[in-house]
Amino acid sequence: MKNINYIPLVITLLLIIPIRSAGQSDSRKINTLTKQEINEGWKLLWDGKTAEGWRGANSTLFPETGWTIKDGILSTASPGDQVKRGGDIITKKKFGNFELVVDFMYEKGANSGIKYFVDAESDNGKLSSIGCEYQIIDDKNHPDAKAGLDGNHTLAALYDLIAPRNKVDKGPENWNRARILVNGNHVEHWLNGQKTVEYERATTDWRRLVSGSKYKPYKGFGESKDGHILLQDHGDKVSFRNIKSRELYILFKDNETI
Repeated sequence: MKNINYIPLVITLLLIIPIRSAGQSDSRKINTLTKQEINEGWKLLWDGKTAEGWRGANSTLFPETGWTIKDGILSTASPGDQVKRGGDIITKKKFGNFELVVDFMYEKGANSGIKYFVDAESDNGKLSSIGCEYQIIDDKNHPDAKAGLDGNHTLAALYDLIAPRNKVDKGPENWNRARILVNGNHVEHWLNGQKTVEYERATTDWRRLVSGSKYKPYKGFGESKDGHILLQDHGDKVSFRNIKSRELYILFKDNETI
């Protein structure tokens, strides 16, 4: 009879232990790399704990306000937080041929972006927030998504230049995954495993496209050999995690190696 009295306790422990283990396992996966990713050349651009490797777009230091790091998540402030905006942040390192992956989550009505080929040094830093932009926005609830031309201000677009296609948006308060691939002049945007934008830089078509956009005043826009990667603080809350990249050494054309 004494053994029977222990049965409820054993069952309870069996139910509790797997739940705790699963939670710990999920937590460890955030902002980490698998052995396969390491072998493939991936590196974390953000360690999930500190501001190491990042700085303000117009500063040598990381913003003291406006950005928070908590539970492995990097976030801008909500409009209702009543704190001073931190402004855009950029990687200290520059990137040329690269593949970038970023998990992001936006609040209802939010607007932000991931920019690349950002030149923070020229003209006394006046171009520090200018770059090709992977648009992050709540298409249904932010008015700028309806501006622009044929959807080129919507989620996963090349902002103000190329509208996205084949888009799968998980919506506000859910994690989405952005992927940006730059191989020479060939660039792709991906959202949740679907290619949304594809273009070639430094071509006649590219320059014609730029000349009809907000980027017309910037000579040679989008044609630099490298630049900083930028996370935008647009005044709305957007969160980021699992920020990683790898350098690319093989150029691709029409899915074939050159």
